Amino acid sequence: MSAEPRIAMVAGEASGDLLAGLLLQGLRGRWPGAEAVGIGGSRMQMQGFEAWWSSDRLAVRGYVEVLRHYRGIVRIRSELKQRLLQEPPRVFIGVDAPDFNLDLEADLKKAGIPTLHFVCPSIWAWRPERIHKIKRSVDHVLCIFPFEPELLAQEGIAATYVGHPLANVIPMEPDRAAARTALGLPRDATVVAILPGSRASEVQYIAPLFLQAAKLIAAKAPQTRFVLPAVPSLHARVHALTRQSGLGDRLTVLDGQSHAALAACDVTLIASGTATLEAALFKRPMVIGYRMNGLSWLIMQRKKLQPWVGLPNILCRDFVVPELLQDDATPQALAQSVLDWLAAPEKIEALQQRFVALHHELQRDTAQLATDAIQKVLEG
Repeated sequence: MSAEPRIAMVAGEASGDLLAGLLLQGLRGRWPGAEAVGIGGSRMQMQGFEAWWSSDRLAVRGYVEVLRHYRGIVRIRSELKQRLLQEPPRVFIGVDAPDFNLDLEADLKKAGIPTLHFVCPSIWAWRPERIHKIKRSVDHVLCIFPFEPELLAQEGIAATYVGHPLANVIPMEPDRAAARTALGLPRDATVVAILPGSRASEVQYIAPLFLQAAKLIAAKAPQTRFVLPAVPSLHARVHALTRQSGLGDRLTVLDGQSHAALAACDVTLIASGTATLEAALFKRPMVIGYRMNGLSWLIMQRKKLQPWVGLPNILCRDFVVPELLQDDATPQALAQSVLDWLAAPEKIEALQQRFVALHHELQRDTAQLATDAIQKVLEG
Protein backbone atom coordinates (compact mmCIF):
# COMPACT_ATOMS: atom_id res chain seq x y z
CA MET A 1 0.00 0.00 0.00
CA SER A 2 1.20 3.50 -0.86
CA ALA A 3 2.22 5.52 2.20
CA GLU A 4 0.15 8.44 0.89
CA PRO A 5 -3.18 7.10 -0.41
CA ARG A 6 -5.31 9.00 -2.89
CA ILE A 7 -8.68 9.52 -1.20
CA ALA A 8 -11.99 10.36 -2.88
CA MET A 9 -14.73 11.90 -0.75
CA VAL A 10 -18.27 13.22 -1.15
CA ALA A 11 -19.91 15.49 1.42
CA GLY A 12 -23.39 16.64 0.53
CA GLU A 13 -24.12 19.86 2.42
CA ALA A 14 -22.82 22.28 5.06
CA SER A 15 -23.01 19.77 7.94
CA GLY A 16 -21.27 17.08 5.86
CA ASP A 17 -18.60 19.58 4.82
CA LEU A 18 -18.00 20.39 8.49
CA LEU A 19 -17.66 16.71 9.49
CA ALA A 20 -15.52 15.88 6.45
CA GLY A 21 -13.25 18.85 7.16
CA LEU A 22 -12.63 17.54 10.67
CA LEU A 23 -12.03 14.02 9.33
CA LEU A 24 -9.58 15.36 6.73
CA GLN A 25 -7.67 17.09 9.51
CA GLY A 26 -7.15 13.67 11.14
CA LEU A 27 -6.24 12.04 7.83
CA ARG A 28 -3.61 14.73 7.21
CA GLY A 29 -2.08 13.84 10.58
CA ARG A 30 -1.46 10.27 9.40
CA TRP A 31 -0.92 10.88 5.67
CA PRO A 32 0.26 14.51 5.27
CA GLY A 33 0.76 14.22 1.52
CA ALA A 34 -2.46 12.37 0.71
CA GLU A 35 -4.46 13.74 -2.22
CA ALA A 36 -8.17 14.20 -1.46
CA VAL A 37 -10.66 14.86 -4.28
CA GLY A 38 -14.40 14.75 -5.03
CA ILE A 39 -17.38 16.81 -3.84
CA GLY A 40 -16.98 19.12 -0.87
CA GLY A 41 -17.23 22.60 0.56
CA SER A 42 -15.09 25.35 2.04
CA ARG A 43 -14.11 23.54 5.25
CA MET A 44 -12.78 20.58 3.27
CA GLN A 45 -10.95 22.90 0.89
CA MET A 46 -9.23 24.51 3.88
CA GLN A 47 -7.67 21.06 4.44
CA GLY A 48 -6.33 20.95 0.86
CA PHE A 49 -9.32 19.11 -0.63
CA GLU A 50 -9.79 19.47 -4.41
CA ALA A 51 -13.53 20.01 -4.98
CA TRP A 52 -14.63 18.94 -8.46
CA TRP A 53 -18.15 20.05 -7.50
CA SER A 54 -19.37 22.08 -4.51
CA SER A 55 -21.30 20.27 -1.77
CA ASP A 56 -24.01 22.96 -2.20
CA ARG A 57 -25.08 21.14 -5.39
CA LEU A 58 -26.34 18.20 -3.27
CA ALA A 59 -27.94 20.22 -0.45
CA VAL A 60 -31.57 19.15 -1.00
CA ARG A 61 -33.96 17.61 1.54
CA GLY A 62 -37.41 16.12 0.96
CA TYR A 63 -38.82 13.85 -1.73
CA VAL A 64 -40.47 16.56 -3.82
CA GLU A 65 -37.43 18.86 -3.54
CA VAL A 66 -35.10 16.05 -4.66
CA LEU A 67 -37.34 15.33 -7.66
CA ARG A 68 -36.95 18.94 -8.80
CA HIS A 69 -33.15 18.60 -8.78
CA TYR A 70 -33.04 14.90 -9.68
CA ARG A 71 -31.61 15.13 -13.18
CA GLY A 72 -28.80 17.47 -12.16
CA ILE A 73 -27.85 15.31 -9.15
CA VAL A 74 -27.90 12.09 -11.20
CA ARG A 75 -25.73 13.73 -13.86
CA ILE A 76 -23.15 14.77 -11.24
CA ARG A 77 -23.10 11.27 -9.74
CA SER A 78 -22.67 9.68 -13.17
CA GLU A 79 -19.81 12.01 -14.12
CA LEU A 80 -18.13 11.51 -10.75
CA LYS A 81 -18.45 7.72 -10.99
CA GLN A 82 -16.87 7.67 -14.45
CA ARG A 83 -14.01 9.86 -13.29
CA LEU A 84 -13.33 7.69 -10.24
CA LEU A 85 -13.48 4.47 -12.26
CA GLN A 86 -11.02 5.92 -14.79
CA GLU A 87 -8.66 7.17 -12.07
CA PRO A 88 -9.40 4.85 -9.11
CA PRO A 89 -8.68 6.27 -5.66
CA ARG A 90 -7.15 4.04 -3.00
CA VAL A 91 -10.30 4.49 -0.92
CA PHE A 92 -13.67 6.24 -1.20
CA ILE A 93 -15.28 7.88 1.86
CA GLY A 94 -18.90 8.99 1.57
CA VAL A 95 -19.75 11.55 4.25
CA ASP A 96 -23.45 11.41 5.11
CA ALA A 97 -25.67 12.18 2.02
CA PRO A 98 -26.76 8.50 1.88
CA ASP A 99 -29.20 8.94 -1.03
CA PHE A 100 -26.31 10.11 -3.20
CA ASN A 101 -23.44 8.15 -1.70
CA LEU A 102 -24.77 4.61 -1.18
CA ASP A 103 -25.51 4.02 -4.88
CA LEU A 104 -22.13 5.48 -5.82
CA GLU A 105 -20.39 3.37 -3.18
CA ALA A 106 -22.09 0.20 -4.49
CA ASP A 107 -20.70 0.83 -8.00
CA LEU A 108 -17.22 1.64 -6.71
CA LYS A 109 -17.16 -1.38 -4.38
CA LYS A 110 -18.18 -3.61 -7.31
CA ALA A 111 -15.17 -2.23 -9.20
CA GLY A 112 -12.84 -3.19 -6.34
CA ILE A 113 -12.45 0.25 -4.73
CA PRO A 114 -12.66 0.05 -0.89
CA THR A 115 -15.60 2.10 0.42
CA LEU A 116 -16.32 3.65 3.81
CA HIS A 117 -19.32 5.64 4.93
CA PHE A 118 -18.85 8.28 7.61
CA VAL A 119 -22.03 8.81 9.66
CA CYS A 120 -24.33 5.82 9.78
CA PRO A 121 -27.61 6.52 7.94
CA SER A 122 -30.41 6.95 10.50
CA ILE A 123 -31.87 3.46 10.07
CA TRP A 124 -32.86 3.58 13.75
CA ALA A 125 -35.07 6.63 13.10
CA TRP A 126 -36.59 5.90 9.70
CA ARG A 127 -36.15 3.78 6.56
CA PRO A 128 -34.78 0.66 8.36
CA GLU A 129 -34.82 -1.24 5.05
CA ARG A 130 -31.82 0.86 4.00
CA ILE A 131 -29.55 -1.42 6.06
CA HIS A 132 -29.54 -3.92 3.15
CA LYS A 133 -28.26 -1.24 0.77
CA ILE A 134 -25.56 -0.29 3.31
CA LYS A 135 -24.41 -3.92 3.40
CA ARG A 136 -24.16 -4.07 -0.42
CA SER A 137 -22.43 -0.70 -0.74
CA VAL A 138 -20.00 -0.25 2.12
CA ASP A 139 -16.94 -2.08 3.42
CA HIS A 140 -16.93 -0.20 6.73
CA VAL A 141 -19.11 2.37 8.51
CA LEU A 142 -17.65 5.05 10.78
CA CYS A 143 -20.37 5.66 13.39
CA ILE A 144 -20.80 8.86 15.39
CA PHE A 145 -23.29 7.46 17.93
CA PRO A 146 -22.36 4.66 20.38
CA PHE A 147 -25.37 2.37 19.77
CA GLU A 148 -24.90 2.10 15.99
CA PRO A 149 -22.08 -0.49 15.55
CA GLU A 150 -24.08 -3.19 17.39
CA LEU A 151 -27.11 -2.46 15.20
CA LEU A 152 -24.99 -2.82 12.04
CA ALA A 153 -23.21 -5.94 13.35
CA GLN A 154 -26.58 -7.74 13.49
CA GLU A 155 -26.57 -7.55 9.68
CA GLY A 156 -22.85 -8.42 9.37
CA ILE A 157 -21.75 -4.86 8.55
CA ALA A 158 -18.31 -3.87 9.85
CA ALA A 159 -18.43 -0.62 11.83
CA THR A 160 -16.43 1.44 14.32
CA TYR A 161 -17.73 3.97 16.85
CA VAL A 162 -15.45 6.98 16.40
CA GLY A 163 -17.33 9.48 18.55
CA HIS A 164 -18.71 12.71 17.18
CA PRO A 165 -15.90 14.93 15.88
CA LEU A 166 -17.73 18.07 16.99
CA ALA A 167 -17.55 16.87 20.61
CA ASN A 168 -13.78 17.45 20.44
CA VAL A 169 -14.10 20.85 18.77
CA ILE A 170 -16.84 22.45 20.87
CA PRO A 171 -15.60 23.28 24.39
CA MET A 172 -17.29 21.67 27.37
CA GLU A 173 -17.87 25.18 28.76
CA PRO A 174 -18.38 27.61 25.86
CA ASP A 175 -17.34 31.23 26.48
CA ARG A 176 -20.51 33.23 25.97
CA ALA A 177 -18.90 36.58 26.83
CA ALA A 178 -16.03 36.12 24.35
CA ALA A 179 -18.44 35.09 21.58
CA ARG A 180 -20.57 38.18 22.19
CA THR A 181 -17.52 40.42 22.09
CA ALA A 182 -16.42 38.81 18.81
CA LEU A 183 -19.88 39.38 17.28
CA GLY A 184 -20.24 42.91 18.65
CA LEU A 185 -23.16 42.00 20.90
CA PRO A 186 -23.84 43.57 24.31
CA ARG A 187 -22.74 41.27 27.12
CA ASP A 188 -25.94 41.79 29.12
CA ALA A 189 -28.45 41.50 26.25
CA THR A 190 -30.82 38.61 25.73
CA VAL A 191 -29.61 36.94 22.53
CA VAL A 192 -31.57 34.51 20.37
CA ALA A 193 -29.74 32.63 17.60
CA ILE A 194 -31.90 31.88 14.55
CA LEU A 195 -30.68 28.86 12.56
CA PRO A 196 -33.16 28.06 9.77
CA GLY A 197 -30.88 25.57 8.00
CA SER A 198 -28.33 25.57 5.21
CA ARG A 199 -30.43 24.36 2.27
CA ALA A 200 -32.33 26.58 -0.18
CA SER A 201 -35.57 24.70 0.60
CA GLU A 202 -35.09 25.35 4.33
CA VAL A 203 -34.61 29.07 3.74
CA GLN A 204 -37.78 29.00 1.63
CA TYR A 205 -39.98 27.14 4.13
CA ILE A 206 -38.43 27.85 7.53
CA ALA A 207 -36.61 31.20 7.56
CA PRO A 208 -39.80 33.31 7.08
CA LEU A 209 -41.47 31.44 9.98
CA PHE A 210 -38.50 31.94 12.26
CA LEU A 211 -38.29 35.65 11.39
CA GLN A 212 -42.00 36.10 12.10
CA ALA A 213 -41.47 34.37 15.44
CA ALA A 214 -38.51 36.67 16.17
CA LYS A 215 -40.73 39.70 15.55
CA LEU A 216 -43.25 38.36 18.09
CA ILE A 217 -40.45 37.73 20.61
CA ALA A 218 -39.15 41.27 20.09
CA ALA A 219 -42.63 42.68 20.72
CA LYS A 220 -42.75 40.99 24.15
CA ALA A 221 -39.04 41.38 24.99
CA PRO A 222 -37.90 44.56 23.17
CA GLN A 223 -34.27 44.35 24.34
CA THR A 224 -33.73 40.97 22.64
CA ARG A 225 -31.04 40.80 19.98
CA PHE A 226 -31.08 38.22 17.17
CA VAL A 227 -28.23 36.67 15.18
CA LEU A 228 -28.76 34.60 12.03
CA PRO A 229 -25.82 32.72 10.49
CA ALA A 230 -26.20 32.30 6.71
CA VAL A 231 -24.15 30.04 4.45
CA PRO A 232 -22.43 32.09 1.69
CA SER A 233 -24.47 30.58 -1.17
CA LEU A 234 -27.76 31.71 0.45
CA HIS A 235 -26.61 35.04 1.82
CA ALA A 236 -28.49 37.19 -0.70
CA ARG A 237 -31.73 35.28 -0.18
CA VAL A 238 -31.46 35.50 3.61
CA HIS A 239 -30.68 39.23 3.47
CA ALA A 240 -33.78 39.80 1.32
CA LEU A 241 -35.94 38.06 3.93
CA THR A 242 -34.40 39.89 6.88
CA ARG A 243 -34.95 43.29 5.23
CA GLN A 244 -38.67 42.49 5.20
CA SER A 245 -38.70 41.21 8.80
CA GLY A 246 -39.17 44.56 10.53
CA LEU A 247 -36.45 43.70 13.05
CA GLY A 248 -34.07 46.41 11.86
CA ASP A 249 -30.76 46.59 13.70
CA ARG A 250 -31.94 44.13 16.36
CA LEU A 251 -31.10 41.37 13.86
CA THR A 252 -27.56 40.68 12.62
CA VAL A 253 -26.97 38.36 9.66
CA LEU A 254 -23.62 36.59 10.00
CA ASP A 255 -21.35 35.11 7.31
CA GLY A 256 -21.50 31.53 8.52
CA GLN A 257 -20.25 31.67 12.14
CA SER A 258 -22.96 29.35 13.43
CA HIS A 259 -20.71 28.22 16.29
CA ALA A 260 -20.11 31.81 17.38
CA ALA A 261 -23.86 32.41 17.27
CA LEU A 262 -24.57 29.34 19.40
CA ALA A 263 -21.84 30.25 21.89
CA ALA A 264 -23.21 33.80 22.18
CA CYS A 265 -26.92 33.05 22.52
CA ASP A 266 -29.20 32.43 25.48
CA VAL A 267 -31.54 30.25 23.42
CA THR A 268 -31.72 29.17 19.78
CA LEU A 269 -34.62 28.79 17.37
CA ILE A 270 -33.26 26.06 15.13
CA ALA A 271 -34.16 23.81 12.21
CA SER A 272 -34.05 20.05 12.76
CA GLY A 273 -30.73 18.57 11.63
CA THR A 274 -27.08 18.33 12.66
CA ALA A 275 -27.16 21.89 14.00
CA THR A 276 -29.41 20.76 16.86
CA LEU A 277 -26.65 18.46 18.11
CA GLU A 278 -24.18 21.36 17.84
CA ALA A 279 -26.56 23.46 19.96
CA ALA A 280 -26.68 20.65 22.54
CA LEU A 281 -22.88 20.50 22.66
CA PHE A 282 -22.90 24.26 23.25
CA LYS A 283 -25.33 23.47 26.15
CA ARG A 284 -27.92 25.90 24.77
CA PRO A 285 -31.68 25.50 25.23
CA MET A 286 -33.43 25.33 21.88
CA VAL A 287 -36.75 25.23 20.13
CA ILE A 288 -36.63 22.89 17.13
CA GLY A 289 -38.84 23.90 14.23
CA TYR A 290 -39.24 22.43 10.77
CA ARG A 291 -41.45 22.76 7.70
CA MET A 292 -41.11 21.24 4.26
CA ASN A 293 -43.18 20.57 1.18
CA GLY A 294 -46.47 18.96 2.30
CA LEU A 295 -46.13 15.80 0.19
CA SER A 296 -42.54 15.23 1.37
CA TRP A 297 -43.77 15.59 4.95
CA LEU A 298 -46.51 12.98 4.51
CA ILE A 299 -44.08 10.47 3.00
CA MET A 300 -41.49 11.00 5.76
CA GLN A 301 -44.10 10.69 8.50
CA ARG A 302 -45.11 7.25 7.23
CA LYS A 303 -41.50 6.04 7.41
CA LYS A 304 -40.68 7.47 10.86
CA LEU A 305 -39.83 4.94 13.62
CA GLN A 306 -39.45 7.18 16.67
CA PRO A 307 -41.51 9.91 18.33
CA TRP A 308 -38.56 12.33 18.16
CA VAL A 309 -37.04 14.19 15.21
CA GLY A 310 -34.38 16.36 16.89
CA LEU A 311 -31.03 14.67 17.60
CA PRO A 312 -30.84 15.89 21.24
CA ASN A 313 -34.22 14.28 21.94
CA ILE A 314 -33.31 11.08 20.06
CA LEU A 315 -30.04 10.71 21.99
CA CYS A 316 -31.64 11.56 25.35
CA ARG A 317 -34.67 9.33 24.52
CA ASP A 318 -36.97 12.08 25.76
CA PHE A 319 -38.48 15.41 24.71
CA VAL A 320 -35.82 17.44 26.51
CA VAL A 321 -36.41 20.32 24.07
CA PRO A 322 -39.63 21.22 22.23
CA GLU A 323 -40.20 20.14 18.61
CA LEU A 324 -42.67 22.15 16.55
CA LEU A 325 -43.00 20.55 13.13
CA GLN A 326 -44.97 21.28 9.96
CA ASP A 327 -48.46 22.63 10.91
CA ASP A 328 -47.42 23.00 14.57
CA ALA A 329 -44.55 25.29 13.56
CA THR A 330 -46.52 28.53 13.70
CA PRO A 331 -44.78 31.84 14.47
CA GLN A 332 -46.88 32.17 17.64
CA ALA A 333 -45.99 28.69 18.97
CA LEU A 334 -42.30 29.09 18.11
CA ALA A 335 -42.12 32.50 19.79
CA GLN A 336 -43.90 31.32 22.93
CA SER A 337 -41.59 28.30 23.27
CA VAL A 338 -38.54 30.57 23.09
CA LEU A 339 -40.04 32.93 25.68
CA ASP A 340 -40.85 29.93 27.93
CA TRP A 341 -37.13 29.01 27.99
CA LEU A 342 -36.12 32.58 28.81
CA ALA A 343 -38.52 32.56 31.77
CA ALA A 344 -37.25 29.25 33.23
CA PRO A 345 -33.58 29.43 34.32
CA GLU A 346 -33.96 26.33 36.54
CA LYS A 347 -35.13 24.26 33.54
CA ILE A 348 -32.19 25.56 31.51
CA GLU A 349 -29.77 24.47 34.24
CA ALA A 350 -31.24 20.93 34.31
CA LEU A 351 -31.05 20.74 30.52
CA GLN A 352 -27.41 21.85 30.54
CA GLN A 353 -26.52 19.01 32.92
CA ARG A 354 -28.05 16.48 30.48
CA PHE A 355 -26.13 18.04 27.62
CA VAL A 356 -22.83 17.85 29.56
CA ALA A 357 -23.40 14.09 30.05
CA LEU A 358 -24.21 13.74 26.34
CA HIS A 359 -21.04 15.66 25.42
CA HIS A 360 -18.89 13.27 27.48
CA GLU A 361 -20.58 10.26 25.84
CA LEU A 362 -19.79 11.54 22.33
CA GLN A 363 -16.21 12.61 23.07
CA ARG A 364 -13.63 10.19 21.64
CA ASP A 365 -10.33 10.51 19.75
CA THR A 366 -12.25 10.59 16.48
CA ALA A 367 -9.26 11.27 14.23
CA GLN A 368 -7.27 8.35 15.64
CA LEU A 369 -10.17 5.89 15.64
CA ALA A 370 -11.29 6.87 12.13
CA THR A 371 -7.82 6.73 10.56
CA ASP A 372 -7.15 3.37 12.29
CA ALA A 373 -10.35 2.00 10.72
CA ILE A 374 -9.47 3.45 7.30
CA GLN A 375 -5.96 1.94 7.52
CA LYS A 376 -7.46 -1.51 8.24
CA VAL A 377 -9.72 -1.22 5.21
CA LEU A 378 -6.74 -0.17 3.08
CA GLU A 379 -4.81 -3.21 4.30
CA GLY A 380 -7.72 -5.47 3.37
